[in-house]
Order: sequence, then C-alpha cells, then structure tokens
Amino acid sequence: MAEDEVKKPAPRMTGWLMFYVICGILLLNGVWSQVRAVERIPYSQFLNYVQQDNISQVEVGAREVAGRLKTAPPGKPHDFVTVRVDPELSHLLAAHHINFIGATEDNWLRTIASWVVPALIFFGVWMLFLGRVTDQSGSAGSIMAIGQSKARVYSEERPSVSFADVAGIDEAKQELQEVVTFLKEPERYSRLGGRMPKGVLLIGPPGTGKTLLARAVAGEAAVPFLSISGSEFVEMFVGVGAARVRDLFVQAMKHAPCIIFIDELDALGKARGISPITGSHDEKEQTLNQLLVELDGFDSRKGVIILAASNRTEILDPALLRAGRFDRQVLVDRPDRKGRSAIIKVHMKDIVAEQNIAIDDLAGMTPGFTGADLANLVNEATLLAARRGARRVAMLDFTEALERIVAGLEKKNRLLSPHERKVVAYHEMGHALCAFTVPGSDPVHKVSIISRGIGALGYTLQRPTEDRFLMTRQELNDKMTVLLGGRAAEMLVFGDVSTGAADDLSKATDIAHNMITRYGMSPELGPVAYETDPGFLQSKIFTGEGRRFSEDSARLIDAAVKELSEKAFNRAKAVLQKQRDVLDRAAQRLLEKETLSREEIQEIIGRVGPSNSARPHAA
Repeated sequence: MAEDEVKKPAPRMTGWLMFYVICGILLLNGVWSQVRAVERIPYSQFLNYVQQDNISQVEVGAREVAGRLKTAPPGKPHDFVTVRVDPELSHLLAAHHINFIGATEDNWLRTIASWVVPALIFFGVWMLFLGRVTDQSGSAGSIMAIGQSKARVYSEERPSVSFADVAGIDEAKQELQEVVTFLKEPERYSRLGGRMPKGVLLIGPPGTGKTLLARAVAGEAAVPFLSISGSEFVEMFVGVGAARVRDLFVQAMKHAPCIIFIDELDALGKARGISPITGSHDEKEQTLNQLLVELDGFDSRKGVIILAASNRTEILDPALLRAGRFDRQVLVDRPDRKGRSAIIKVHMKDIVAEQNIAIDDLAGMTPGFTGADLANLVNEATLLAARRGARRVAMLDFTEALERIVAGLEKKNRLLSPHERKVVAYHEMGHALCAFTVPGSDPVHKVSIISRGIGALGYTLQRPTEDRFLMTRQELNDKMTVLLGGRAAEMLVFGDVSTGAADDLSKATDIAHNMITRYGMSPELGPVAYETDPGFLQSKIFTGEGRRFSEDSARLIDAAVKELSEKAFNRAKAVLQKQRDVLDRAAQRLLEKETLSREEIQEIIGRVGPSNSARPHAA
C-alpha cells in the first residue's frame, strides 16, 4: 500500500523556539563584541602613547582618532579609539599635566546596529537551515512541526492486504471480521442502538502477524489506515508526545471512517508508577494520559476504530484495558500444525519450488514457529537452492534451512582434537539412544558431530509427530532423561564429565524446578504452587515482593529438584549401560560419517524405538 500526501498546518513559533532565538542573539552579540575588541582611551593617554612612540598606525577622523598600539598593556587590546580634542586646548592641558578626555556624542545608530546585525545573521542562517531540512523531508521534518503526528496514512484507493494474505490465525480473523462489517455497514449496528468497541488490542508473541492482520482489516474494509509506532510519540521535549496524540486523532476524524493502528503499544502504554526510580510525572506518562483522554473523547460511531498490537500485555496500564477504551482483546497465537501448513503455502506462492515438497511434513517439523519464522524458513531454503545453482527449491533445501535456523550455521572449519570428537560422538549418541529407548520421546531426525552456531560442537535433532499442549509428570521425567543422556554417556565411557552438557543441565534443571514450584508434582511438597508464571510486573524489583515461601520450604524445593535430576541421570545411565555395545557401535559409525540419519541409527540399533521439539540437544 502506498502512502498518501497529508497536508500539515503551517509551523508555529513556540515559546521554546523564542528562547533559543534570544540565546542565539546574545551569543552572537558576545562573539561580535569579542571580534571587534577596541578600547576607548582618554585623549591625554593617546598623547602619551605618541610621545612614547608606541603607536604603529592611526586613522584620524573628524571627531575620533582610531589606531593600533605596538605594545598593548597586559590584558588590554591593541586597538584603541579616542575622541579628538582641540589641538591648542590639548597642548595647554598637557602642559599642566591634566588628564582629559573628549566628550562623546551618543551614537544610537551604532548601538542598534550592534544588536540588529547579529540577529539578522542568526535568522539568515536559521532560515537557510530550515529550508534545507523542509525540502529534504517535508514539513514533518521541520523542528517547528515537532508536535505533529508522524502517522503514515495509507489510502483505500491503493492496492492493499486482504484476509487472503493472512493464514494460520483463523480465529483472530473471525474476531476482526465484525470490525470490517461495522466499517462497511455502520447502520447495521446503529439501528439497534449498539456500538463497536472503541479499541481492539491484538496480543500475542512476536512474529505472529499482528501488524499484517491490522493492515488486512483496513484492506478488507477499504478505509484509510493510519499507522504509527508507540515509540514515535516519545521525544526529548516535554509535551511533544501529548501534542502528537491530539494531532493523530484530528487526522483520524478528517479521514473517517478509518483505522488507527498503534504498533508496539507497550512503548507508550506502560503502567504508570511501576518504577520508583523514574517517578510518576515523566513525558511518557503525560503522553499516556493524553491517549486515555482521547479514547474517552471520540465517538466510535463516526467510523474511527483503534487497533493496537503488543506482545507485553502484562506491563500495560490497567486504565488502557478497561471497558470503553480497548474493549476487546484478540489473541494472535503461534499457529498449530494446520496453520503452519497454510502459512508455508502462502509464502511458497512467490518462489519456484519442486512439486514434491512435503508441506505437511515441514509443518510437523516446525512446532512453535511463528509466521515470521516460517517466512524466514522459506527464504533461507530459497537462498540455499540459489547458492547450489539449482533451478528449483527442493525438499533438501528446506531441511538444511531448518537445521540452520534451529542449530545454527555449520562450522566446518572448527577442528576438534580426536579425543574431543570422540567425547562429542558419545555425548550425542547418548541423547539419541535414550530418545529411541524411553517411551514417548520425540523421534530423532538426525545426529551430527559437525559444529554449528556459537558453542554447539554437535547436535541431536528431534522432531515431534504432533502438537502437544499438556505433559504429564512421567513425560517430563522422560524428557529430563533424554536431556541428561549425553552426560550419562560421558560418565559411563570416560569416567568423567565435560562442559558440553551445560545447556542440557540448564534445561533439565528448569523442568525439574517448574515441576516442583509451579505444577505441584512433588508428593513431599504437595499440590502447592510456590511460584507463578513469571512476568514483568511480578518481578520483585518493581513490586517489592519477595518469595512466598519460607526457608524450610526453600530447602525442601532444592532437595526435590536435586532428587528429580539425579533420578533422571541414573535412569539414563542405566539405559545406556544395558546397551553399551550399541552405544559403542553407533558412536564409532558417527565418528566415521559425522552425520547419521534416523534410518541409519535404526539400522545400527536393529529395531525402531519409541519416539516426538524441533529443538536440538547441543553438546
């Protein structure tokens, strides 16, 4: 969609600008006085300089004598000026050693010029600078237009995004379809006395398509779309943000019916008073107060709908979310497998791909991916195909792109010592063998000892067979067993452990800690939630609250977490001990080939083990 030209009102002189002008005039006048540093001396002093032969040059006027000294007294300028005295009278007075000066007439024209000339120079430079800035960026680029809204206006007459371009979030589209109907047929609701919500807040993780969905609403309704980011309201000058909010709503009324879209609302609508450091009267809070006033003041029946997007709703001010402001909240969540498949199909329309691309398999391999992640996956696969000189994008390009996104860039030049390669091989096969053996584990897709990313010396890539929303205590224990399988293999084979299991330990500890403190899965501690889902406003830095349990409970929690981790480690070690010969063969084959597929691992093991996150276990 293209951007329309929006006429701005003529710039107005503000109080701050007048203050800067006066300061500039005073500064230029001081500089001017320094440049023209001339000392006015008595005429008798001038005669003394003449007798001392200390004058290098002199200009004699009708009333004044100006000249330059050869040697100036300390702290005095070389240039001087004095008023002439009648020669006969000056000789008479000098003979009697009388100090005398000439009477000066008030030269008001020179005094005025000393102020006017610097002012004219200042305004000349200012207007030249202002003209250049305005020519380059329009009236909005002028500093005198700093209080005007920076919203970009997209017209309904230009090509726009529609709901057909948005996939994977069908529930959110259905919620917003009512907004489109209201903008097209407002009388359908007004005849019954109803009104549309003043504001609709799109919430969800980053990259799920909130901005795209808002533009699709404007495209479907064929109305102007005023887009602005929350951070664009905030400036260093006090009052600018509030002025921009007022100007935004003035523009919206001129373009009604229309849609106002505020992206990253949390940059503007952060809860007031959550930080004891910044106080409660800063520029952001003034801007938020003005937004709340404007939300109360405008009539939604005129066809102005406000859409906003945020992925940090926990820090938004409660006044924004009350009824009458942002009445409706629409969740734009991560897509499920069906939604991911639809999103991939939308992005594959723009690339040249082979006909046998298994889109459903790609959707199954990308759990947790957002729409932006999937768009990046398709683009990476296209780049890889172009790099290898292929005429079409193949399935292997998508697989390689997925590994690159999940595990990182392949580091073929990172050379390991033979012992380190052996440790990494056993570590990764420990993960893989536990995943094949433990019931309900995610299926292993690939095992490799080729370094990837920043610190991964190898990886075991697993992919699920279905989306999971609930996990039992046994399934969490199984997941911890697979995570600690690499460390167990190192201990079993080498009698020692390495730093390669740092990431595995961190993930396993998080699972155990959540099982105890959030899910109530410890018989000793009972069905009690000692911690809640962590959020920004729940941080004790801002709320002043500490933990909600005693030291005795803390000791029991630590003991329970340690017990769960040790059980998972011992279980992994026992699984590998029973299949030590299989572990040795698989590790040896991995050292030879560096990468093993699922089929190759099954061939070594001799059977298909039970096995479903597309997130690798990195050594």
